[in-house]
Amino acid sequence: QVQLVESGGGLVQPGGSLRLSCAASGIIFSAYTMGWYRQAPGKQRELVLTISSAGGTNSADSVKGRFAISRDNAKNTVYLQMNSLKPEDTAVYYCNARYMTSAANGYWGQGTQVTVSS
Repeated sequence: QVQLVESGGGLVQPGGSLRLSCAASGIIFSAYTMGWYRQAPGKQRELVLTISSAGGTNSADSVKGRFAISRDNAKNTVYLQMNSLKPEDTAVYYCNARYMTSAANGYWGQGTQVTVSS
């Protein structure tokens, strides 16, 4: 049984930082491309960052220079470090795991809410 469990969301002021974690089980973690996606109210789910099994990353333009993704294969965990947060970063953030398929056909976590507000 595959499980992706996100944590680390919350309320933060503009300009602040948060680190999200996603702990995976039930998969050969090191072989999977891991990703973070987000969905704001009334909008479609969108890519934030992904990291391949080889460590290559793919980022949305909106978060370049502010967000970073990393993985710890020994802990089966992927992280999203978010700096210089803006109100428009407010969304539910989802962890995704995929292997030789699209993100839509991969595994998803339950999501964690990130709210950026003063």
